[in-house]
Amino acid sequence: MTSPTATLLISCPDQQGLVAKFANFIYANGGNIIHADQHTDFAAGLFLTRLEWQLTGFNLPREFIAPAFNAIAQPFNAKWELHFSDTVPRIAIWVSKQDHCLFDLIWRHRAKEFTAEIPLIISNHLQLQEVAEQFGIDYNHFPVNKDNKLEQEAKQLELLQQYKINLVVLAKYMQILSADFIAKFPQVINIHHSFLPAFVGANPYHKAFERGVKIIGATAHYVTSDLDAGPIIEQDVVRVSHRDEVEDLIRKGKDLERVVLARAVRSHLQNRVLVYGNRTVVFE
Repeated sequence: MTSPTATLLISCPDQQGLVAKFANFIYANGGNIIHADQHTDFAAGLFLTRLEWQLTGFNLPREFIAPAFNAIAQPFNAKWELHFSDTVPRIAIWVSKQDHCLFDLIWRHRAKEFTAEIPLIISNHLQLQEVAEQFGIDYNHFPVNKDNKLEQEAKQLELLQQYKINLVVLAKYMQILSADFIAKFPQVINIHHSFLPAFVGANPYHKAFERGVKIIGATAHYVTSDLDAGPIIEQDVVRVSHRDEVEDLIRKGKDLERVVLARAVRSHLQNRVLVYGNRTVVFE
């Protein structure tokens, strides 16, 4: 069995000696660093880094790592997160009527492409309930309209708490989450069927077709209160031609959506995404 690891994601104002200071915290406590990556955003004046080390042989018990590192981080005005590789996140997948991203995530999960549990699917329609039943996943139906939206979101939040969900994945969930929901549960990844920031909102393939684009794309991003404007985790594109109709763009776009969403979810689960402002660094 692979030895469990700890990972620190750190961002702080750029200054001399940061690499040595943070790495020495691990070294001084008997840790063996197995992955280290860093980036400096000169425009923002920020240093960003990811450090992963083996817990076997590390002198500090897990519960003491955070307070010990905080003493190191505070003088540098650092923001940081600590994660452990053997902590298994719990995902809720939210869908409407389209099934391609849902199937893809379930298949990848069953193929052990990422480590997580998927105990819950939430939908505003009933069409995909049999998919949940096929894979033994609980399915909860919440019809949403402008009159009951806030009431339904309150029930959805209760359900996420009940299932101890760590991450919500909007796998073609065709509803806009309220700012209040996002404030209470900010760990939400969405897949958008265009190359943001172009063609936001509804019917992006029709808009792209009318514009005569030569490439189409897909974007996975964290959800914020600004529609389709959250920090981008993953994007990709595919070429299209004048011979392609809207249906061809949609077919090619669905293929992209599957891959882009899976990459984003995997990067998040592996603690490789560091958000700062409305941007991300995705460490490889």
